[in-house]
Amino acid sequence: MTRAEEIALWQASLQDEVDSAHVYRGLAAHSRADGLYERLAETEERHAAICVEHLRKLGAAQAGRRPTRRARILAFLGRHFGPAFLGSALESGESAAEQRYARLGDDGAAMAAEERAHARLLEQPSATATPPAHEERHRLGAANTLRAAVLGANDGLLSNFSLIMGVAGAQLSRTAVLITGLSGLLAGAGSMALGEWISVQSSREYEEHELGVEQRELELYPEAEQAELQALYVAKGVPAEDAARIAASLLADRTVALDTMAREELGIDPELRGASPWRAAISSFALFCLGAIVPLFAYFFLGGWAAVVVSAILSTVALFAIGAAITLVTGTSWIRSGMRQVAFGVAAAALTYGVGRLLGAAVD
Repeated sequence: MTRAEEIALWQASLQDEVDSAHVYRGLAAHSRADGLYERLAETEERHAAICVEHLRKLGAAQAGRRPTRRARILAFLGRHFGPAFLGSALESGESAAEQRYARLGDDGAAMAAEERAHARLLEQPSATATPPAHEERHRLGAANTLRAAVLGANDGLLSNFSLIMGVAGAQLSRTAVLITGLSGLLAGAGSMALGEWISVQSSREYEEHELGVEQRELELYPEAEQAELQALYVAKGVPAEDAARIAASLLADRTVALDTMAREELGIDPELRGASPWRAAISSFALFCLGAIVPLFAYFFLGGWAAVVVSAILSTVALFAIGAAITLVTGTSWIRSGMRQVAFGVAAAALTYGVGRLLGAAVD
């Protein structure tokens, strides 16, 4: 490895450690994971100090002492939506850091091992342990709403962009395009909102039904439920005697028993049964409209080819922005994600435009 390559690795590592520490500090304020994120932040800060020392010895610049914009946004999202929302981004970051330190040989071996341990910690359920129920309900609801919002904006933009290009390709008038675009906006937004409401509400009703069944089984067949709970713990590696003692202790309190069986057997948290269906529906409706209005906007002021070109430009920029925004939680390249979104959107719009041209010519 050349000196320039070594300096580049240490500089990249320094920036990554500063960013990771900043994100972990943000998460620490809203997690009850036994100080996990404080410890992770302290480790990353120690790693940053080691990077600085190596760069000093190499006589290289020690840039990257402040968190990047991406790190500040991730910390903000973590504070509002909790550690589970950033799981994939955190794990991919630790894995990338491990690989980078591994390339530095003996100097990076110890830190590579710690980064590998961090990645394993983040894979454990305890890494996303829930804070007090009312706080977690708020954040899980917000996370589900955000998910519906992103999907709504993306679907609105893609569907109406394709629809408007198809109508424009058929050489229809500006008024016809406006009417078609507004109809597509309202129909799509209503369909999206209804689908989201049904999805969330059905999930809540299913979980409530399963909890009711589990509660009746606990009342009618407590011995069988105790044996089932014991078997679950044994399957997780708990010694049979300890599993029997834990199961008996839990079954002594029916409320605790129901909570435990719901989590262990059904994968349901009784206190956190999904987001509000109305919040998800309203968010989907609003964000679908916001996405769908982008390709239609030009037609409120322009007509003909000018409207087509401006609509295509605005839609392309919005597609790239949505694709890039997704990488805040996926941790992938924002340029690659944005360009992929543009490629799919433009391909769909080009297809409908071509079909519109053919149909328009055939009708004429």
